[in-house]
Amino acid sequence: MTAGPTAGSEEDLVANVGDRIFYDYDKSNINGTGSRTTSNMATLDKQVAWLAQYPQANLQVAGNCDERGTEDYNLALGQKRASADANYLMAKGVAKARVTTISYGKDRPVALGSNEDSWSQNRNAITSVK
Repeated sequence: MTAGPTAGSEEDLVANVGDRIFYDYDKSNINGTGSRTTSNMATLDKQVAWLAQYPQANLQVAGNCDERGTEDYNLALGQKRASADANYLMAKGVAKARVTTISYGKDRPVALGSNEDSWSQNRNAITSVK
């Protein structure tokens, strides 16, 4: 019998809650018209519940973009995505002091490739335990 991730850890968040939400091309709104909107909000709601269960946990939300666009544009868009995610959490009652944001623009792709499948995976906000 193998033990699961430690309760309240980064691994617990990833395995049992979900650590990322996805954005439509050139968008930073969580509740947009994209096909992933419902799952985005469900993931964020699970993060809120997880944070309530683990009040010692603080988060960093990293906004990311696909490879298209300039570095400056993507850094700004990544920050908008991270802020949208953080603002949602705070609107649901998470204390502002528990959430920080950062933008990596297009510098940390999770999927390599120059096609829509890769781009859609790289347009995200990733939540990690700090």
